[in-house]
Amino acid sequence: MSNFSMNRRGFLAGAAAAGSLAATSSLLSIKSAYGAEATIRMQLGWLASNGILGEVVAIKKGFYKEAGVALEIVPGGPNVDGVAGVASGQSTLGQISSSPSVMLARSAGMPIKAIAAGYQKHPFAYFSRKGNPIASPKDMIGKTIATQPTAFILLRALLAKNGIAEDQVKMVNMGSDMNQLITGQADAVTGWVTNTNALKALGDDRVDLMLWDGGLQLYANVYYTTDDQLANHSDELTRFMGATAKGWGYARDNQEEAVNILVEAYPNMDKASELEAIGPLMKFAFNEVTATNGWGAMAPANWEAQLKSYADLGQFKGTVPGVNDVMSLAILEATTEIRKQVG
Repeated sequence: MSNFSMNRRGFLAGAAAAGSLAATSSLLSIKSAYGAEATIRMQLGWLASNGILGEVVAIKKGFYKEAGVALEIVPGGPNVDGVAGVASGQSTLGQISSSPSVMLARSAGMPIKAIAAGYQKHPFAYFSRKGNPIASPKDMIGKTIATQPTAFILLRALLAKNGIAEDQVKMVNMGSDMNQLITGQADAVTGWVTNTNALKALGDDRVDLMLWDGGLQLYANVYYTTDDQLANHSDELTRFMGATAKGWGYARDNQEEAVNILVEAYPNMDKASELEAIGPLMKFAFNEVTATNGWGAMAPANWEAQLKSYADLGQFKGTVPGVNDVMSLAILEATTEIRKQVG
């Protein structure tokens, strides 16, 4: 999955389309007498990656079948507005890299809400060198920070959160790799700490400043759906969520097997790299929060803080949404028992 590189072209157009297609019939089709073999399309925010490890495992191990669910994973990409696709009814639900995408979409008029957080802490980080470390936001003062165009807002929010004026930091566009840090053109570059392939170029001479540790606490791999699905298809969504939790739990406990399943499903992925990545990845999917509240847990207070940060920066072009506009705990509450078993 791209690091904060969800395509946003046509975003507002997508919002309008969503409104015009609100009456589109549900894509959930009951396929068995279980009352439950329901076909569920899950739209990704980007291309398939290890962010769907639990889902691929759940398919292979039969967890979805046991729950009466047939899951279809729909890849995203540079020309795919996945959020608009879910909002318009083309897919049942989606998985997006970062929680602000849901907030911005809701403000733009799309009837979507987050229903679970796949990663409890966002893996986004600022990488610097040990000889010129940026270990805290204050260390950015007077430095050049290279970041992806879609992540400029994250840097601005991080600076604001820590009382740093934007003119105290030079912000430049980042290329597709870590070259600007390696060549000294920038004092820090950005990416996900789970992207082990990209980080190999930096070796051990690396200092990580997690966005989360800097005070901007976003969720990653967020699952979202529409108001209509929540109101009229909560049973199918509940079965999907329970089976997905089991898939992630199995992947955590059987990591090498899980990687084999992932690479079998997506042969373009490199097995060695995925084996390196799965350990760090699981630390974001499972932590002290999931130990108490189960895999996928979300906190309303966290969403409230995110909304305030983005509102303070004037990022909402439409109505500033409230917590209940952007998230629902209904599916999490309906799957508490199974999620806690794998928490």
